[in-house]
Amino acid sequence: GGAAAAREPRLLGCVERELGLRDLCEAQGAELRVFSDQAQLDRLLPRATVIFSSPFFPYYLNRAKLELAPHLKLAVTAGVGSDHIDLAAAAQKGVTVIEATGSNSNSVAEHAVMSILALVRNLLPAHREVGAGEWDIAACSENAFDLEGKAVGTVGVGRIGSRVLEMLRPFRCSLHYTDLHRLSAEREAELGVVWHPTVDALVPQVDVVTIHCPLHRATEGLFGHRLISQMKSRSWLVNTARGAIVDRDALVDALEDGHLAGYAGDVWFPQPAPVTHPWRRLYGSSLMTPHYSGSTLDCQARYAAAVRDILRRHFAGERQEAANLIVADGEVVSRAYGA
Repeated sequence: GGAAAAREPRLLGCVERELGLRDLCEAQGAELRVFSDQAQLDRLLPRATVIFSSPFFPYYLNRAKLELAPHLKLAVTAGVGSDHIDLAAAAQKGVTVIEATGSNSNSVAEHAVMSILALVRNLLPAHREVGAGEWDIAACSENAFDLEGKAVGTVGVGRIGSRVLEMLRPFRCSLHYTDLHRLSAEREAELGVVWHPTVDALVPQVDVVTIHCPLHRATEGLFGHRLISQMKSRSWLVNTARGAIVDRDALVDALEDGHLAGYAGDVWFPQPAPVTHPWRRLYGSSLMTPHYSGSTLDCQARYAAAVRDILRRHFAGERQEAANLIVADGEVVSRAYGA
């Protein structure tokens, strides 16, 4: 949080604000410890009963760390996406994994639509043009297009993917999607979307691909050299899901050789991204941000409230909301992760 936390009290997701949980913990006689240094949490694993982590600065709770936490009962994601946790190992250890389902849907969808528009309209090079004191409209326009009439495809059509499609309808582009679970005919008609049975079938048909699927074994490295080469020449790729879904070097190669016109990415692997990460040096029309799409002040209020309710239910021995559960009763229960 630092200086930003001192200026803005609504930054609930930073170390200084502690997700607003201290009073609840103290009322239950529970000790709350908050760190930005993962090594400090490592040292407390033998005592931990509940661990909170965010997708933005994730604590990678792998099998080895779970073995060091014999008293751990609950692993909470303050946000959405629990791929930083070894779910199979958590199930075997009897650890419940839970997240603030739906808290980020609108925030991330808005960011994805903003990114699509920025790429297609060649916004960043035009911004740099005026900042450099230039006025070369032709240079700005040679890679700028209308979104209207273009084909946009989502990989994944859960809460965020569906919201993106809803937001894109007024732009009068053709909408496509692929997902393991096809929408009903009524929902497809409502959204005006065309279903493709696989991502391989989708990507050659669209001008923009936007990724909204969870990270798991089947999606890790999905957008590698092979799949990216099947995308339309000079198409655009947007990723607000997880960095590891896109192969780091395959993306750089596709941008450098001109096969992709641009990439907008809000997610990285690992996070925080090292200063040497090649995506930090993506220029042209590409748009890179430090996984803040789900960190608006509005979104932080939603996921902090959801996490507080999760912890309250845990202390009270109440059942958790089924929609929030990823691992429960010794098994993965979320459809997003293959249940």
